[in-house]
Amino acid sequence: MRKRIELKVNGEAYELEVEPRATLVKVIREELGLTGTKSGCERGECGSCTVLMDGMPVNSCLVLAVEAEGSEICTIEGLARDGELDVLQRNFIERGAIQCGFCTPGMIMTAKALLDRNRRPSEEEVRRAIAGNFCRCTGYDKIVESILASAVEYE
Repeated sequence: MRKRIELKVNGEAYELEVEPRATLVKVIREELGLTGTKSGCERGECGSCTVLMDGMPVNSCLVLAVEAEGSEICTIEGLARDGELDVLQRNFIERGAIQCGFCTPGMIMTAKALLDRNRRPSEEEVRRAIAGNFCRCTGYDKIVESILASAVEYE
């Protein structure tokens, strides 16, 4: 039996009928067509599905869509404004922090949550914040560099 839920995703209100066991990542990707959020391990270990739920980073593979009822969700698609990339998105591209790109949306959303609460994080704070996001390609240095550069621009 499907359950009706209301969500606000990237500033847009949605009323959806979902399976009670459907995860938030599944609803975001399959029901809303927002495929920037990646589905990786589906066990909350890789961070590729990270979105902001009421401003906090969550592994959307571990959140049932019905648990997100009434929440405000921000995905990677919600960061760009008026056709302009967010400073984090731009810095990841310009500084070569993207290789295969699979971890990038989750990494950026985690970094966004960090910078929203701490405009001047240290390198250690950045590394601690992204510890739940697994990258197989970059070695993390360019990712950390991109986040620190973004922090300066966020001010």
